[in-house]
Amino acid sequence: MAHERIILGIDPGTTIMGFGIIKVVNKKMQFLQLNELQLKKYDDHYVKLRIIFERTIELIETHHPDEIAIEAPFFGKNVQAMLKLGRAQGVAMAAGLSRQIPITEYEPKKIKMAITGNGNASKEQVAKMLQQLLDIGELPKNLDSTDGLAAAVCHFFNTGKTVVGKSYTGWDAFVKQNESRVTKTGTPKNGA
Repeated sequence: MAHERIILGIDPGTTIMGFGIIKVVNKKMQFLQLNELQLKKYDDHYVKLRIIFERTIELIETHHPDEIAIEAPFFGKNVQAMLKLGRAQGVAMAAGLSRQIPITEYEPKKIKMAITGNGNASKEQVAKMLQQLLDIGELPKNLDSTDGLAAAVCHFFNTGKTVVGKSYTGWDAFVKQNESRVTKTGTPKNGA
């Protein structure tokens, strides 16, 4: 009997959200889909967040992923950009958690390392390696979708290893693993 699972990989963003989906059958990857959600045309940040949530739910309902792998925000100097990116990631995670899908976060360097063997690889290098690994025809113009696909492939490569990043199986698991960020009443400390 073939063991099958579907992994949805997400590269969150407020300008472009990239995603890729793979199917794993008996420890072998199969490419399913790669696409991006264009958010540039929306001025209102909250509208963007709603659309990210709705599109993630739509992907879940269409493809029924067993797991979600998401790229963790990298630390930058622009605090406002970091805040917006963190919100986008949180909304995508909330969509998965609302459907009880386990989520694992991966740092960008870990994803690049898993795909290319180099934690400092460029987006182009990651995309080319994915193209070879999964026999993808033409690569997209923007590489946000290949970043989402890279998160899914990274998760596949890390399955069964002891340390894979931060994993959450639901809201209770998230709260338990982040107790230092939550007060005894269950509300975030200092607006965190």
